[in-house]
Amino acid sequence: MQSQIAIKHIESDADLDTSFSVMQELRPHLNDRAAYAAQIAQQRTQGYRLLAAWSGGAIVGLAGYRLQDNLLYGHFIYVDDLVVTASLHRAGIGERLLQAARQQAVALDCRHFVLDTGLHMALAQRFYFRHGLLATGMHFVEPLPQEART
Repeated sequence: MQSQIAIKHIESDADLDTSFSVMQELRPHLNDRAAYAAQIAQQRTQGYRLLAAWSGGAIVGLAGYRLQDNLLYGHFIYVDDLVVTASLHRAGIGERLLQAARQQAVALDCRHFVLDTGLHMALAQRFYFRHGLLATGMHFVEPLPQEART
């Protein structure tokens, strides 16, 4: 299966639209294609790129990442999204996407390659450990009331 997979960046609106159902597998709260496209457009202004794994003309996996700088990691790639369609888990597609994003980090002379995963996602955590990523902290989040967003 791996040899039939092509990894390339999504550049067109049509390809972005095609990616929606795969992204929904990771982000089930997404329910509006137009809102998804608008959100991706906003994230692109912040350097977000979306890699797609293609098989037979269909998108079967995605890796969204961005180049960042901070005091903790210096110059680094942060992976926002990594998903492979459920029917193709364990087919090596996630590994290929992760490697493609890592290659971007190396090409951009990054010092680190960073991602977060949910504490409830034990299989994802095992996958990341197997591919050289180490857990070095916890991610804390506080949802803010709607009125604070204005």
